[in-house]
Amino acid sequence: MAADGGSSSLGLPCVFSPKSRQYLALCAQDGRLRIWNTDSKTLHQEYVPSAHLSATCTCIAWGPCRTVKEGPQRKKRKSEAGQPEERADLLAMGTAAGSVLIYSTAKGALHCTLDGGHSGGVNSVQWHPEDSLLYSGSADTHIIEWDLQTGKTRCKWKADRAAVTSLCVSPDGKLLLSAGHIIKMWDLETKEIYRKFTGHSTAVRTLRFATTRPPDSNGLYFLSGAEHDRLLSVWQVREDGNDKNSVVSFTLTDEPQHIDLSTSTSKEEVRKLAVVCKDGQLHLFEHFLNGPCKKPLSPSCSVQMAGTQDSPVPVPLLAAALGTDTGTVLLAYGNHLQPVMERVVSDINTAERHICLTRDVQTTLSLSMETAVSKVKTPIVNAKSRVLVPGLPGHQAPIKGTSQGSEKRKKGTDTKEMSIEERLGEIDLSTVSSVKGAPKGTPSLQTDNFAVLLVQGLESSDAGILNKVFQTRKDAVIKKTVSRLPLPAVLPLVEEVRARLYFGVAVLMVRWLKAVLMHHTSYLSSLPDLVTQLGVLYHMIESRVRMFHKLTKLHGKLYLLMTQVATSDSSNTVTDVDHTAKLVYEEGKWSPSFLWRCCGWPCSTRPPLERRHFDAVTICNLKKKKKYTYQNSEASAPPPIAVPAR
Repeated sequence: MAADGGSSSLGLPCVFSPKSRQYLALCAQDGRLRIWNTDSKTLHQEYVPSAHLSATCTCIAWGPCRTVKEGPQRKKRKSEAGQPEERADLLAMGTAAGSVLIYSTAKGALHCTLDGGHSGGVNSVQWHPEDSLLYSGSADTHIIEWDLQTGKTRCKWKADRAAVTSLCVSPDGKLLLSAGHIIKMWDLETKEIYRKFTGHSTAVRTLRFATTRPPDSNGLYFLSGAEHDRLLSVWQVREDGNDKNSVVSFTLTDEPQHIDLSTSTSKEEVRKLAVVCKDGQLHLFEHFLNGPCKKPLSPSCSVQMAGTQDSPVPVPLLAAALGTDTGTVLLAYGNHLQPVMERVVSDINTAERHICLTRDVQTTLSLSMETAVSKVKTPIVNAKSRVLVPGLPGHQAPIKGTSQGSEKRKKGTDTKEMSIEERLGEIDLSTVSSVKGAPKGTPSLQTDNFAVLLVQGLESSDAGILNKVFQTRKDAVIKKTVSRLPLPAVLPLVEEVRARLYFGVAVLMVRWLKAVLMHHTSYLSSLPDLVTQLGVLYHMIESRVRMFHKLTKLHGKLYLLMTQVATSDSSNTVTDVDHTAKLVYEEGKWSPSFLWRCCGWPCSTRPPLERRHFDAVTICNLKKKKKYTYQNSEASAPPPIAVPAR
């Protein structure tokens, strides 16, 4: 059987122990390493790395089985003496920080830490089958050969221009496969390239040798699988070097997540292959590796798990291992926090192409959780003591001690507590603490309540609480609320903001997103899956910004058009002519000489005295020429104009 090693960094690492398949090691969403016993189906060990939140586990690999001394044992008799039992002990874990942790299941503790070698996250780790050597490939494009006896780097070389996403050591320990987009085969003695293969169009995540190295060089095969690729390719290492293209392809329903196959040196023996895809299905293949095959091969049997509800829900398969017996498969399904292990013998029949197994996963989980024994004890302290609890600043929680005989309960007191809904109703979020003399550094009650309500709303997905918090428009309150959030609530807040940006008011949600990026940038940058978390949000903002440029152009054109229309309308309007006379002459009140002087006529051009009629227009024009103003028609005549003597 091929030893399980390595795991895809897209999903959570999940690997069976080699040979006996006694243990199942996996890393869940909380960053903890859990080792389950497949025989008793119980949790065997649990390890919490010191940096399990910032430097999460990206890949794990079991070391070769070895003889383990668990402590002082009694001396056996000669009749009992035999060969020492070998079992899986060491487990290598690659982290996103670039370090490699070596965990010992025999000790139940960390064996050693290999750090200082990589500047990027570790994508794959592989053990040497014989020597105490470990190989790690990282995003910094380098491969490191570690010496576990000294805990130091033995050799380091650059593998490719791109990141090294997968590694695999040959069964004889002489060759090493590395892959990014291109697959390379290295000679471990000289650290030089032995072969190059075409590879896949996307990053290769799975590599596995299908055969051991035979005497003739044409019988060495290995498998490769890549991201977003539903074909599992088989490559042949030929002596003539004509091996750049794959010889066989296996058809899958999704990209491979876990692979197990049977290895053999004989060409006449059929190869059995078990592949668990990302969609949670298991595909079983049987094929003779004896040369190229033009058409992709379909699985001989596909297995899928489902629940026992009225409307069955698919149950994802996590890993699968081929048993030593014919027709037995060890399955691990459910969730990573508490998987279910089952060895299936007669349910899987290769004569049927598609099989659906129904299991009651909820009942299994509830029974195992109820039987757990709690070791938490409540301390007995004084009732007047007051301690600070982890959480938001400014929160204090008194610890109630055991009631003494001197303190009696008062009669008529109502011991009924208020519900959460009643408490939320009495909280006034619009009031701010205005106590005189309070220090400036004291957090206000408003921001404190906002932070508490926001955490409760994100945990319970209560739309009422979230709407009450997100309706604020004060930037200072938003910044203080976001700064008081615990780290586990940052990602749920980003998801909620993303959903409300798509369906709700973008003006309010942008303020919350800005505050999150200002206060929690360091935490977000430490997440290994940051691209997948913020990718949708980035594309949404990018699409809105792209449309904003076009809308701005449209707004400018409409503004110019409306301005021209308004200008043309105002120019076409004609004002009414004022027909009121500026000056009215009444005979008998004004003398002709006064009019002549008002009009500014010289004496030589005066009209005859007999012309006593002046129309209003003529007088108005004469007045404009004279530019003489007066108060009213009854005003006294101006002083006489001096006439030079003749």
